[in-house]
Amino acid sequence: MELIAYFIDIFIHLDKHLSLIIQNYGTITYLILFLIIFCETGLVVTPFLPGDSLLFAAGTFAAIGALDVTKTFILLSIAAVAGDTVNYWIGNFIGPKVFHKEDVRFLNKKHLEKTHQFYERYGGKTIIIARFIPIIRTFAPFVAGIGSMTYGRFLSYNIIGGILWIAVCVFAGYFFGNIPIVKQNFSVVILAIILVSIMPGIIEFIRHRYRTS
Repeated sequence: MELIAYFIDIFIHLDKHLSLIIQNYGTITYLILFLIIFCETGLVVTPFLPGDSLLFAAGTFAAIGALDVTKTFILLSIAAVAGDTVNYWIGNFIGPKVFHKEDVRFLNKKHLEKTHQFYERYGGKTIIIARFIPIIRTFAPFVAGIGSMTYGRFLSYNIIGGILWIAVCVFAGYFFGNIPIVKQNFSVVILAIILVSIMPGIIEFIRHRYRTS
């Protein structure tokens, strides 16, 4: 429970945590942000890491000069694309072996199956759409690797989706994060971003329950 509370605190108070990281680590902050985004998109065992909210917070700090917005955008775009690429090849290599197993340690089978259904519905566009949906974002490239999508086709969706996701979230924080009302209610804004991010999943869950009831 303490671990869960810790992660909830990180999500809600990203401004404070990121501020401390910048103060304590300086330019190493870019590496820390790079690794978090890379792992959130590249490893199916870390879908709990902050994504949209962290990018928004990074954009906010870039607006006040604590981070360089161009460097932040470029490095995190590379992290997002590289993360999905690694995830694709992990799925390509081990996916077929684990997808049909009932119990897979460290891998949420329900999330995997949900992403597979999402992929079946939206096809290759899933790689782009999923960038804006937590959990699905982490599992989409893994499922793409399991399926028949060629790497060349996947890479094009990956680059478009990755750059678009980073641009929208970082520049939203850069242009709107320091508006007085947003700055004064930063925790509320972060919660709103998280809520908006997971809303498609909630709607899909309700629709699924309604169809099966």
